Amino acid sequence: MTPIHHHIPEALLADYARGALDEAFSLVLATHISLCDQCRATLGALEAPGGVLLEEAAAAPVSDAAKAAVLAQLDDALPQQPVYRKDRLYPAPLDEFVNDDNPRWSKMGGGVKQMILTQNASSSARLLYIPAGQAVPDHGHNGMELTLVLQGAFVDETGTYAKGDLEIADSDLEHTPVAAPGAPCICLAATDAALRFNSLIPRLLQPIFRI
Repeated sequence: MTPIHHHIPEALLADYARGALDEAFSLVLATHISLCDQCRATLGALEAPGGVLLEEAAAAPVSDAAKAAVLAQLDDALPQQPVYRKDRLYPAPLDEFVNDDNPRWSKMGGGVKQMILTQNASSSARLLYIPAGQAVPDHGHNGMELTLVLQGAFVDETGTYAKGDLEIADSDLEHTPVAAPGAPCICLAATDAALRFNSLIPRLLQPIFRI
């Protein structure tokens, strides 16, 4: 695997560590962390102080019944830790969303396809398949967009993003991502607001594609 050059900013990683992000953004960050040794180590450092505080806190008596109830709730609430394997197209955090044997791609035109993984009133996450050399229509952002490359690469006004790289776009960025030569670019993208397309046709198709 090529070196990862674009990582999660520490402030955003801290939000992830304390569970302050919704499902779509958490999914993208968990997937990046499963590929990136550097961000996984930083996450561990951010989580360590909480563990130390718990270890140093004074113990308080708890009844056996109360302890059993709390442990049962934790078993139901805590997500399983992802298995960190870098040799897969779709890393472990995507296991419950993507069926490799029966992918649910929807065509968007120009060879571009998408697979919506999760969507609610506040955010959405999707996979994008972009053939080599194909451009995504010029667009801006009404909120934040996280884009993680899983295969291939893309280039835009801010640089080149290859496997494992994470691009963070906000309302200040307008760009035209283009898939690099070679393998089709497959990305995992999360947004918390509709994109702002500059051309008429993408704007007309936007409600259909739910972007």
